[in-house]
Amino acid sequence: MGKFSTDKNIDSLVRELLVEGWQPSKRKRHWQVVSPKGTTQTIPLTPSDNRAFMNFRSDIKRIKQGVK
Repeated sequence: MGKFSTDKNIDSLVRELLVEGWQPSKRKRHWQVVSPKGTTQTIPLTPSDNRAFMNFRSDIKRIKQGVK
């Protein structure tokens, strides 16, 4: 499978999630990851914000904890 994001940290985190049982899902322009519980999170493909990785990691953490 190719890269999920041009940001190496985001791509690495997504690959870790896949090992944990999350599933990738391709949409029209972006990839999403689906948690084992069924919650989806869009992966930033070409993040221009320097905090994109931290925001994505925080969103994943909230999903894992069950916080909405």
